[in-house]
Amino acid sequence: MTDYSKLLRPDNGQTAHAIHLVGTDGFEAWAKTRSAAERAAMAANKFKGEGYSYAILPGEGDTWAVVAGVANPDDLSSWCLAKLAECLPAGTYRLVEASPGPAIFGWMMGQYKFDRYLDKEPEGPRVLLTDQPVKIDEAVMLAEATALVRTLVNTPPVDCGPPALEAEAERIAKDHGGTVEVTRGDALKTGYPLIHAVGQAAMRDHAPRLIELRWGREDHPRLAIVGKGVVFDSGGLDVKSSTGMRLMKKDMGGSAHALTLAELVMKARLPVRLHMLVPAVENAISGNALRPGDIITARSGLTVEIDNTDAEGRLILADALTKAGEDDPELVIDFATLTGAARVALGPDLPALFATHDALADGLIAGGKAEDDPVWRLPLWDGYTEMLSSDIADCVNSASGGFAGSITAALFLKKFAPANAEWAHFDTFAWRPAPKPGRPKGGEALGLRASFSYLKLRYESKK
Repeated sequence: MTDYSKLLRPDNGQTAHAIHLVGTDGFEAWAKTRSAAERAAMAANKFKGEGYSYAILPGEGDTWAVVAGVANPDDLSSWCLAKLAECLPAGTYRLVEASPGPAIFGWMMGQYKFDRYLDKEPEGPRVLLTDQPVKIDEAVMLAEATALVRTLVNTPPVDCGPPALEAEAERIAKDHGGTVEVTRGDALKTGYPLIHAVGQAAMRDHAPRLIELRWGREDHPRLAIVGKGVVFDSGGLDVKSSTGMRLMKKDMGGSAHALTLAELVMKARLPVRLHMLVPAVENAISGNALRPGDIITARSGLTVEIDNTDAEGRLILADALTKAGEDDPELVIDFATLTGAARVALGPDLPALFATHDALADGLIAGGKAEDDPVWRLPLWDGYTEMLSSDIADCVNSASGGFAGSITAALFLKKFAPANAEWAHFDTFAWRPAPKPGRPKGGEALGLRASFSYLKLRYESKK
């Protein structure tokens, strides 16, 4: 795995290759100031200052520099330097007459590689010098967290089943002084019947479990973070098509977000009493699999009629949210790869945000803008709750018809979220279907940095 702490260094005048940043508007004027050899190199590369393009500029002897195109050299975004970090040779670099600002994040993420299953020699690091040394530690934290989400989601369930998620929670707890409690297998049947019902078909090889991590002082405000951990989703007896099943290793993306956000909270030493919960299951097919028409009594006491076994994520989250509420938290945030409807509405880049309080939603949206990690709020429209009605139980797990699928899923979760707490729910894709600079195809953290930015603002003032 990439050591992100080695990719940024304070600029103390070290020898480094210069990076010149230009935009299309100022390119021609800038080019006139360069040598004939440099202009020839740019012409040979057809470089005209367009975004994500670059050219190597010859210098004296064996020295060389880089010119890169960006939209606005005076206002860099997170991803402006990501393409350079992907493509440049290993070495040390510094920006000329510019500060990298938020682009240090993209510089690091441009060097993310998921190569666990490849027989390939690792590339040397591209190191960026920065005049903002105070920002290095936090940038590295965010890069490590984003990389962990990507890697967990990219790893197939043969190596990332419920035991692997449990091991990751144990690693985080050990590193930061937390404790982990796990309820496994048939022990779930009485306390967490929905988790048990979804995971029972994979009991032999991937026994379901509820993983709980606790950290922080008892007298601090209570924060619960919950993540859906369906390590593979066949759809159950309402089986998915082969195409629909192909990416279902990513159905534990919510748990990856929860684990990494919990670790960010711990690394930052935020003054909270943290309770992280990951219900981890495989939604498999077997003789004892959950059936359409079954009625299960949830931990909360509500009875749930199973309309669709492929709407399993909300079931395991329901018991986890109920458990989270028993500790009387002031704030609950959950992450889940919950509905295709959210992707139809917002596409792959924008996680759907649902929140019970406007100030909470506004804060998370602002955090997304600050960190270039956008989220989009959808409504908890109570008028659609009737779509979850059942003739013979308190509710169904999946509304019939194709209307408002992400909203009705969120409304189902709301039945189990603690009524006295602020609650936010992210319906995130956790996947990037096509590559962009610094963002390769595969697992992706969406809403993670937005959430951490909000939590810092909310709690750091209480230190």
